[in-house]
Amino acid sequence: MRRTLSAFPEDRRRAARRAGVAAAALGCVIPLLAVGTAQADSSSGSAAAPVRLDYPLNGTTHLTGTGSDLALGPGTLKTSTNLTTGELTAETQLPDAPGSFKALGIPISVTTEFIEEEPTTGTLDLKTGAVSTTSHLTLRLKNLKVAGIPTPVGPNCKTRTPAVIGLKSEPGFNVFTGGTLSGTYTIPKFEHCLLATPVINSMVPGDGNTLSLTLGKAARPPAEAGS
Repeated sequence: MRRTLSAFPEDRRRAARRAGVAAAALGCVIPLLAVGTAQADSSSGSAAAPVRLDYPLNGTTHLTGTGSDLALGPGTLKTSTNLTTGELTAETQLPDAPGSFKALGIPISVTTEFIEEEPTTGTLDLKTGAVSTTSHLTLRLKNLKVAGIPTPVGPNCKTRTPAVIGLKSEPGFNVFTGGTLSGTYTIPKFEHCLLATPVINSMVPGDGNTLSLTLGKAARPPAEAGS
């Protein structure tokens, strides 16, 4: 008598296990195939389509002028990478970051908005997986309070020029599973902050500020993931 899976549950379980192992193996192989295909396209001279990946994003920046830290995120880093050349572009989406510090013993709180003036650019080392990026972000201050008292700064209290922020991946970074990017940057002078302009410029601008961003596991954009 011919046996069938429906008649023998044990056979059905074995088949399900084999299917699960095959699916897991496929999930591991697909990223390698993508890189391998890009390298093959590079050697043959044909252009590879950019790979789109989104990363969940959290981080911290330390401001040397005020001696305070700002928590960043949760946000999203939307990347597009050419796996033939290693060139990448990215769009950084971060919510406003509230922060506080003390000046001469007086508590001060303010919210910082990070405005990306142009797409982030960078490179992916196709051999090591290391990443380096450069972003141009304007810092806008709002909701300033001194000793709990609201202090007007107007709607355009911003850095005169964007802050140029260079980041590099730390050891352990992986383009598929994420990791940490870090660097230092200079905060330019502010303008259009009404009467608070000289006070803000005496405390906030300056160099030596640090930034650390932690990227989570990469995912395809929703529209692409459903295709």
